[in-house]
Amino acid sequence: MAIIVNLDVMMAKRKMSLNELSEKVDLTLSNLSILKTGKAKAIRFSTLEAICKVLDCQPGDILEYAPEKKTE
Repeated sequence: MAIIVNLDVMMAKRKMSLNELSEKVDLTLSNLSILKTGKAKAIRFSTLEAICKVLDCQPGDILEYAPEKKTE
């Protein structure tokens, strides 16, 4: 996938555990884990907003676009 999720990087910068973020954002551990590992197919803006608020960051700090290389 061309979208890279850097949630783990921001959590490490803020010294915050997945459990702590889960409680503050009011999202289940399993849903946050899916997002953190890059397996999520979508994210609600309200969820992204809550994560950014708690981690004091911008959406671009969490989500990154990296075009896939075409193989011929």
